Amino acid sequence: MSGDGYPNPGAEENGAMQAEDLDDTFEQDLRNMINDGPRIGPGGSVLPPTSLGVPGPFTGIDLSSPQKTSITSPNITENPTVGSRLANPSGGVDQEETAPPPPETSARVAASPRAPTQGGGSAPVTPSQTASYNANNRGNLGRSDSQDNGSPLHGQPTTSEVARAKLEGLKVWSVSTYKCTRQMVQERLGKASRTVDLQLEAQIEVLRDTQRKYSHILKLARTLTSQFYLVVQTQRSLGDAFGELAAKSPELQEEFGYNADTQKSLCANGEVLLSALNFFTSSVNTLCNKTMEDSLVTVKQYESARIEYDAYRADTESLQLGPKDNTTQTKLQEAQLKYERQKEKFDKLRQDVAVKLKFLDENKVKVMHKQLLLFHNAVAAYFSGNQQALEATLKQFNIRPKVPGENKPSFLEQHH
Repeated sequence: MSGDGYPNPGAEENGAMQAEDLDDTFEQDLRNMINDGPRIGPGGSVLPPTSLGVPGPFTGIDLSSPQKTSITSPNITENPTVGSRLANPSGGVDQEETAPPPPETSARVAASPRAPTQGGGSAPVTPSQTASYNANNRGNLGRSDSQDNGSPLHGQPTTSEVARAKLEGLKVWSVSTYKCTRQMVQERLGKASRTVDLQLEAQIEVLRDTQRKYSHILKLARTLTSQFYLVVQTQRSLGDAFGELAAKSPELQEEFGYNADTQKSLCANGEVLLSALNFFTSSVNTLCNKTMEDSLVTVKQYESARIEYDAYRADTESLQLGPKDNTTQTKLQEAQLKYERQKEKFDKLRQDVAVKLKFLDENKVKVMHKQLLLFHNAVAAYFSGNQQALEATLKQFNIRPKVPGENKPSFLEQHH
């Protein structure tokens, strides 16, 4: 603007001309840089193009100055050594320290192997060396794959051997299961004979019947214990209520006091009887659901071995009645070997069952004699009101009465 406050058209026109000249100069310098290409100096540094005539390292074009630079028109000359310097730098400079090549070139260089040189750097590898390197890599990969898939490592079985063993085991299991199922179905239909040990079968049947009856006794004893526990809790609450009324009713204090003492005494004796009932229930439960059940598990194994024994015995008998050719004789020998193995297993389990049943019968008599005596004495002493006899019964069987509130959780446990 002029000094009078009016716009100065000459100044605005002069500023517009300077901006246009600056844009033209920048475009021309950028075109010269692209045509000339970079130059690589010692140490891998990038030097400015020679066409600009700028000494020292190239720092770019300063666009902050609005003045027009006095750069003369450059002489554009082709530099034939730019491509060779980028592909194969001379003077002992590593290729890794040169200016970064285009992306396609860097990808090809990274994929190709390099050979070490005497100067500590790396030199490009010839096509023959590259082919040999790739062939060796393919051979090494093939050997590593073969080691992972088939060769034994430190004595471990190969994958094929493990698969073959699993298939063989599945085949044996399938044949055995088929034969046992066929034997069971034919026994149900009455078309096959079975091996029977009359004495052992009778003992097994007695054991099963005994377990059923003892389970019924255990159920009734648990019901009695739970119901008597409720009776004891009711007596305790009733004794507390009588004691509270005795303190608040002076005219009936003596009567309420007598009843409170009676209920508390019954509650104390009931706690002792509950200890005896819990001990009886625990012992019968151990005998019925652990000792007898263990013997019955052995009985089930014996019955499974008996079915397998009869199945292989039937196969051996059918082959003995068949033709006497070589194929049949081979099958007969294999069947006889399997039959002998099953017979040994069956005889061993039959002996184990007989021994367990004998020991179980002795243990059952000893345990139940003690438990029945405890149950009788404790119940009779409680309902007769003989507190001394009740306590003596618990001492006789080494039973410690449960103290009320013994297993009550602490204050911290209740609030966590």
